[in-house]
Amino acid sequence: MVILKEFLHHTTCSYLAGKEEILHYKIIQNSTKEELEEFIELGYRRFGKMFFRPVCPTCSECKSLKVDVRNFQWSKSKRRILNRAKELEIHLQKPSMSKEHLALFEKYHLYKKEKNNWDYEQVTQKGYYHSFVEGAYDFGYEVLYFWQKKLIAVDLIDILPSGISSIYCYYDPDFNYYNLGKLSLYYQIILAKENNLAWIYLGYYVKECPSLAYKAEYKPYKLLKNRPDFLSEALWQ
Repeated sequence: MVILKEFLHHTTCSYLAGKEEILHYKIIQNSTKEELEEFIELGYRRFGKMFFRPVCPTCSECKSLKVDVRNFQWSKSKRRILNRAKELEIHLQKPSMSKEHLALFEKYHLYKKEKNNWDYEQVTQKGYYHSFVEGAYDFGYEVLYFWQKKLIAVDLIDILPSGISSIYCYYDPDFNYYNLGKLSLYYQIILAKENNLAWIYLGYYVKECPSLAYKAEYKPYKLLKNRPDFLSEALWQ
């Protein structure tokens, strides 16, 4: 592992109105899956070579959440979503970038901008590559979902020694029948069970933010307590 750069970034909070957000960034090259898992266990997220976590001094609402794979239960509604997915082709491969990726990414975010008032600027090839393809090394993958050869969802993940870190998922809103957001997580859980992995790291849970509060639906789960440093034990409760 080589830390190329480290800095704090101050901006308006993405999740809670009226708050400032301070993110601690590390730009890291040649990370191993074991090193990445140590960062994830301490509450960091990875996009490309960028590792970051919030360090806001007056707010601790962003809580890292991990789903307990071994005790996860399949309800009838969850199984219905899996049964619908039998109509789809699902491929696991190393992250890639194509015209289809970029067009789908654009369509998804324009939909979210209209429906949920998300901020969005058109993604560039360079921006997409740096966020989702670069820095994958031996742990980064994408799960591609196809309907009759048409790409309808992309789920970016890291497969680590003890679990799967969920990075980002985007999909075609014209195919909401398949519940692609939920389906992507269910596939991660199946993949983790098949590989005897204990956790799905879902990133940040913020109770008062609708875009993140849904994560509490995936029980049982644990939340990271406080912001441990590299000399402290990460306490998940």
